[in-house]
Amino acid sequence: MMQQFLRIKAEHPDILLFYRMGDFYELFYEDARRASALLDITLTQRGESAGAPIPMAGVPIHSYEGYLARLLARGESVAICEQIGDPATAKGPVERQVVRVVTPGTVTDEALLEDRRSNLLTALARDGDDWGVASLELAAGRYTVSEGRGAAELSAELERLSPTELLVAETAEPPAGWDGCASLTRRPPWHFEREASERALVRHFGTRDLSGFGVVSMPRAIGAAGAILQYVADTQRSALPHIRELRVEQTDAAITIDAASRRNLELETNLAGGSDHTLAAVLDTTVTAMGGRTLRRWINRPLRDQAVLRDRQAAIAALIEHDPAPLREQLRRCADVERISARVGMGSARPRDLTGLRDTLEVLPDLAADLQGFEEPRLQALGRDAAPLPVPADALQRALVAQPPVVIRDGGVIADGYDDTLDELRDLSRNADDYLADLEVREREATGLSSLKVGFNRVHGYYIEIGRSQSGEAPTRYTRRQTLKSTERYITPELKAFEDKVLSARERALAREKALYDELVRWLGEHLGGLLDLAAALAELDTLSTLAERADSLGYSQPTLVQTPGITISEGRHPVVERSTESPFIPNDIALDDRRRMLMITGPNMGGKSTYMRQIALITLMAHIGSFVPAATATFGPVDRIFTRIGASDDLAGGRSTFMVEMTETANILRNATRESLVLLDEIGRGTSTFDGLALAWATAEALCERIRAFTLFATHYFEMTTLPDQYPSAANVHLEAVEHAERIVFLHSVRDGPASQSYGLQVAALAGVPDTVIRTARDKLARLEASEPTAPQLSLFAEPARNPAPAPADPQASAVRERLEAIDPDALTPRQAQELLYALCDEISGSDDQGAQPQRT
Repeated sequence: MMQQFLRIKAEHPDILLFYRMGDFYELFYEDARRASALLDITLTQRGESAGAPIPMAGVPIHSYEGYLARLLARGESVAICEQIGDPATAKGPVERQVVRVVTPGTVTDEALLEDRRSNLLTALARDGDDWGVASLELAAGRYTVSEGRGAAELSAELERLSPTELLVAETAEPPAGWDGCASLTRRPPWHFEREASERALVRHFGTRDLSGFGVVSMPRAIGAAGAILQYVADTQRSALPHIRELRVEQTDAAITIDAASRRNLELETNLAGGSDHTLAAVLDTTVTAMGGRTLRRWINRPLRDQAVLRDRQAAIAALIEHDPAPLREQLRRCADVERISARVGMGSARPRDLTGLRDTLEVLPDLAADLQGFEEPRLQALGRDAAPLPVPADALQRALVAQPPVVIRDGGVIADGYDDTLDELRDLSRNADDYLADLEVREREATGLSSLKVGFNRVHGYYIEIGRSQSGEAPTRYTRRQTLKSTERYITPELKAFEDKVLSARERALAREKALYDELVRWLGEHLGGLLDLAAALAELDTLSTLAERADSLGYSQPTLVQTPGITISEGRHPVVERSTESPFIPNDIALDDRRRMLMITGPNMGGKSTYMRQIALITLMAHIGSFVPAATATFGPVDRIFTRIGASDDLAGGRSTFMVEMTETANILRNATRESLVLLDEIGRGTSTFDGLALAWATAEALCERIRAFTLFATHYFEMTTLPDQYPSAANVHLEAVEHAERIVFLHSVRDGPASQSYGLQVAALAGVPDTVIRTARDKLARLEASEPTAPQLSLFAEPARNPAPAPADPQASAVRERLEAIDPDALTPRQAQELLYALCDEISGSDDQGAQPQRT
């Protein structure tokens, strides 16, 4: 047996091998040591090899899925090795072979998957800066490709997909900063070659070429798609009929959201790594798992096609008008048809899968009746795809018992009356109980033994049991079968003949039932196209009716989509914060158009600047998934990208400081933003010295105003930045209102025109619990600093007062300069004029106009 194990293990050297032995999956040698540590199971030993005990660990078959899930969560892959031979006829070890390899990205078992999250296997093919990505959700058959250029765009795409397993060529480097999934799998580079991949794809889809899929001009995407197909064929070792098409996802068809912005906006995962207080948590009240996955795909890929978005809006409006509650109740009765259909196609569907499908098909007539009243085109189209399927529904109703067991191996799945042969074999087994009761009475009367009983167990079969005190009186025709502490067990010729007949009938009944079940699954596979169309229709109906329910119950309104550039929101609210706070949320407006493209936002910490900016981004995103939005009214022109630079922390693993992270994200924005982008910038430059930070913030804002002209929300505590609108009419000042009362601050959270009057830093510190002695010291220091600063914000842009100012020069020239300074009206100067004047005055004091005077200027 160990020779057999080692032969099979040699074919899978790098992954764990679950080797079937009876009712356990056993692991040996290093596999056993790894599994023992990972799963916290007992490490034992059995036999010897080269004089040393063989390490062994195992998990029971009936509960192996829980252990498998834990291994997959750690990025491990497992080869499942089953007994495929007949133990009764085997000479030597029973024949075994690996029937499938389970990897993090190829899971299809219901127990191993999260209901509402897609489990994606993704492949990456690169050619210089150009890249192609293919993704397959094996549990649903969704197969997509995309292409792009540059590391930033690739990072955004991988963050959107969030794959569970990423395939790359053995010779390729993984994406920069890749830490998005637990498993990175390297594959031979020829698996990513276009020609071989194209042949594999054509063979799988049964087409003449790939022109019908729109990928002919996408060589890297084809290579990635072929690599995925080869990997799935190697691991699953089964047909994949549920993978019916290859869809192209054009990167310019959706709003691009880079990796950092996705994290900052907390779409599915909050900054702490959980799922609470996210946009998905607020919107997802879907009643089916496949609806939940569809909603998350929409959230992660907001569209730019306004026609598609208007169709979704119209469907949501119609559902609100007719009340979505009855439709949602019908959908609540539906199982996860998408994943069930995939398992049917792969031949791995379990009895509970088929009963879930049966129960869903029974709902369809009622669902069709509910949809008849809608005239909206999208709902009518979905109603056609979700039309009743009477033939599969009738077959499943006749074939299956009401509540079957989890697995087929113990029988009891196929209903009585479905197959005459199975009914005859079952009758023979069921009549055994009557026969045994009669036999027990007859034998007890014939022998006079009051302790005599007839019983059965799986190890020894049927037996006659007599208590030890009466066992000496057993008739000679009784043959001892087993001796126990207090009883003896016997067999008789009559009972042996009956046993052979009944056990044969049971074995034949189980074999017949298994054959009928497999045939039923194969037959359902012939209807796979209709089942997958049904799944897609049910998922979209659930998503649309959920967005209708959210809009109705949370007071959302239908946004307007136009071709004129701009974003206008009246009484907008943050969709997550308003659901997370007990106090009433203060709504705010925004108006951006071609003439007003930047808002310079000032106000105190905790005043609501970040919340205000995030709510604009989230409302924009919601409008571009087709959802209604938390606002009184909202109008959106074209938006191609959403960038956020909000908050930062050190990237310790990457060796980057907070400021480096901030500058990297800012660089990405400045290089990739366009006139149709929405940019949110919060506290640019705070990670370095005051003047360095201020200079960087000014230059960044200037580039966005003058060169890029993106729609920008720029929050800052540098009051000098509020002079930017004086130079650039496309910028405007707004502030978050707060008032001071008894040396305490009250946040009003209202956005008002104009710059803030002060930052209230000490008041916020007091609210945070900083000791009063520290606050008093800070207040005194602030007063001295303010007294020593130039009065004009323009001057403070370029000259920081010395901490210990040197005495003014006593010569007449310096006195003349001082008189000139006192005569200046600071409000009449631009920052550049102030800089030039200061340099000129410094040169005048030093008596030099060459570059050697720079130290004295400083």
